[in-house]
Amino acid sequence: MDFYLNFVADNWWRFIIAAVVAYLLGSINTAVLVTKIVTKGKDDIRNMGSGNAGFTNVLRSVGKIPAIITIVCDALKCIIAVLLGGLIFSTIASDNQILSNEFVNCGKYIAGIFCILGHSYPIYFKFKGGKGVVTAAALIAIEDWRVFIAIIIVFLIVFLITKIISAASITAAVLYAPLTFLATFFLDYMSGAGYSLMYVILSTVASLIIGIFVIVKHKANIGRLLRGEEKKITAKKG
Repeated sequence: MDFYLNFVADNWWRFIIAAVVAYLLGSINTAVLVTKIVTKGKDDIRNMGSGNAGFTNVLRSVGKIPAIITIVCDALKCIIAVLLGGLIFSTIASDNQILSNEFVNCGKYIAGIFCILGHSYPIYFKFKGGKGVVTAAALIAIEDWRVFIAIIIVFLIVFLITKIISAASITAAVLYAPLTFLATFFLDYMSGAGYSLMYVILSTVASLIIGIFVIVKHKANIGRLLRGEEKKITAKKG
């Protein structure tokens, strides 16, 4: 524990740089920009459909092509942010490769969390954005491919059964932290790969924060799901 406290104290500026850069990248809300371009500035996605500035609302309210552009760009901005976060932390000197990997992953988590915050509360768009599902998925993909595959399987199973994206997203968010713990504890720590127990704890806590954030952002959807009022996925042509 003392080692990690000293690590934070010695590298506080890396945390700040990774967080600020990631937040500013995350604040580039594709749903808002694409909708304004498609409607020639006449409409704001936040005033359409569910009011959410994200992929699903663009799909329902604007069309398939704008939705595809939205999901691709939202994923790319988080991928870039996470890779930059990892790069910033990769410059920390260490004679242990496993420890270096832990540092890099720490930077990725910091950047990913703040990119999601930027997406949901974008400084460029009056702090009103999306729910962070696509950006969170991009973070998971870059951070731990094993957890990403498990999450995608869960998401697809729930979506194929319900045809409701919010139900699939909430289920994936609930399972994110447990799946991260299982992967890091058994495959990274118990297997003798050399990763520390503190890394398992930090990874699990980070994934728990992200999962809870996504769930809270879906509060209205949860209410509609419980009342049986949540819409199944449909899209405009085009």
